[in-house]
Amino acid sequence: MLNKMSKKTAALILLVLLAAAVFGAGVMYNDLKDSVDADTVGTGESGSADTEFQAAPDFPFRDGEGNEYHLSDFVGKPTVVNFWASWCGPCKVEMPHFQQAYDTYGEEIHFLMVNLTSFMGDTREKADAVIEEGGYTFPVYYDTTGNAVDTYGIRGIPMTLFIDAEGLLVAYANASLSAEALANGISYIYEGD
Repeated sequence: MLNKMSKKTAALILLVLLAAAVFGAGVMYNDLKDSVDADTVGTGESGSADTEFQAAPDFPFRDGEGNEYHLSDFVGKPTVVNFWASWCGPCKVEMPHFQQAYDTYGEEIHFLMVNLTSFMGDTREKADAVIEEGGYTFPVYYDTTGNAVDTYGIRGIPMTLFIDAEGLLVAYANASLSAEALANGISYIYEGD
């Protein structure tokens, strides 16, 4: 009977510890998520007035029809590139902000929502399900070969690039963006009318 009781007690303690760990992870995620603000977007500026930005490294990706594009194909308008995956919770959190920005600036700015289809087991079907479920209308592209991951050294997502009309990488973010942080990033590449 003592053995049965100690197994039940051990199981209960394990369950309580597991619940505490899950709760703690949730609190930490919310704290981190809430701390992502306009300062999340970084620039390549060194603080000097003569800072020159680098050309955004080019990479190939495909649209839903299988047509191949390159980042360089979009030079001529400011461009926002967001790297995401269907299994990425923080990616899904920021998607409504990208939809709102696309609805506002879609004629003036290219929005390239690049699913990292080859990154950590994602699939095109899973990515399409996320887009359909969210009712998103922004353009979605697929990095099926891992070129974006290799080119930008991506180790974590979401990752967002802000590229000016000349193709220069002006700012970036390695975190889920709030609406304010996304607007801040856009302000680096687009002044509006």
